[in-house]
Amino acid sequence: MKDKKIVVITGHSDPESFSGALSRAYIEGASSSTAQVRYLDLSQLTFDPILRYGYRQRMELEEDLKQAQEWISWADHLVIVYPVWWGAMPAILKGFFDRVLLSGFAYRMRDNSSMWDKLLTGKTAHMIVTMDTPRWYNRLIYNRANHMIMKRNILGFCGIKTVGITEFTPVSSSSEQQRSSWLHLVKRLGEKLA
Repeated sequence: MKDKKIVVITGHSDPESFSGALSRAYIEGASSSTAQVRYLDLSQLTFDPILRYGYRQRMELEEDLKQAQEWISWADHLVIVYPVWWGAMPAILKGFFDRVLLSGFAYRMRDNSSMWDKLLTGKTAHMIVTMDTPRWYNRLIYNRANHMIMKRNILGFCGIKTVGITEFTPVSSSSEQQRSSWLHLVKRLGEKLA
C-alpha cells in the first residue's frame, strides 16, 4: 500500500491560534508514520481572499494559491482545521476556497446542463472544528449548518468525501488541561489516519 499524502490546512487568520496548535499536533502524529504531510497555514499565505469580480472575470492566482492547488491535486487526504465564528468558517478560509476551488480545477460545469463534473473525486477530508456553541445546541438548533456547508456544498461539490468531523467545544472557557487533552487526541488522530 502506498504512503498516504496529506495536506493540513489551518483556516485561521492568527498563526498563534488554537487551530494552529491543533494542526501542528495532527502533523506530529501523522509524521510519525510513513505518510507524507504538507502544511498550508492560511495566515502565512499571501493572497487576496476576495473574489473581486465574482465569476464574471477570472483573477490571476497568486503564487501561494498556485502552490495550494498543486498540493491539493497531489493529496489523497485533506485535514481542514478551523474555528466556527458566527455560525460559519472564518473569512480567510471562505476566501481561500473561493479563490482556489475554481472551475477547471475543482469542478467543471457541463454544457447546456445544470450538472457538473467533480474533478477532485477520490480525495477524502477530515474537519477539525473548534467553537463555543455547545455540541447539542449546534446539532439541535443549528442543524450543524456549518458542517453541512463544508461537507456537502464545498467539499462534496468538488468530489471530496468527508470521512470525519471532530468538534472541540467550548474553547473559550476550556482549561489548559482540557486543551492539552484535545491536542493529544488530535495527535492520535494523525497517527491513526495517516
